[in-house]
Amino acid sequence: MELTDNDKKKLLELAKKSIESIYTKKDVDIDEYSNFSKKLGVFVTLTINGNLRGCIGYPRPVYPLYEAVHRAAMAAAFEDTRFEPLLEDEFKKTKIEISILTEPKLIEVKDYTEYEKNIELGKDGLIIEYGPNSGLLLPQVPIDWGWNKTEYLENLSNKAGLGKDAWKEPGVKIYKFQSIIFEE
Repeated sequence: MELTDNDKKKLLELAKKSIESIYTKKDVDIDEYSNFSKKLGVFVTLTINGNLRGCIGYPRPVYPLYEAVHRAAMAAAFEDTRFEPLLEDEFKKTKIEISILTEPKLIEVKDYTEYEKNIELGKDGLIIEYGPNSGLLLPQVPIDWGWNKTEYLENLSNKAGLGKDAWKEPGVKIYKFQSIIFEE
């Protein structure tokens, strides 16, 4: 999907207005953004002074983009269980980043030793599924943390609530996706 700078600006505006609406008690007319109607996966990440403050999204294309951005922004600000709901004073210092995801594709391997050659750091985000557990890391995460491919896979396993070596288990499914990432 191609996005112009103006498209990115409009989607960031939608995310910001969505969060702001809780403080102003004024509804956001998200239909104003309905030209972004293609269903796509999306994550909204909130940071304050470079520190994570919320990150929620939809890895699969279940909502039109404008609705997904609205929902993810609200959830990142007020429903990320790792944090207290975002206070209005904090919101003034918050930077918003949006990641629009391609459809996740299963990485097909004969055994776990093939995963690393099928992953490109900084380009591929990953999803792991094993039994009822799943976890996702966006493409920028291993770069931000300085991880190599093995550390990326170990942290992905941990994110899913599995042991760090779960990615090596038979029956594990790992998917990769790419993102268009932009921020305020």
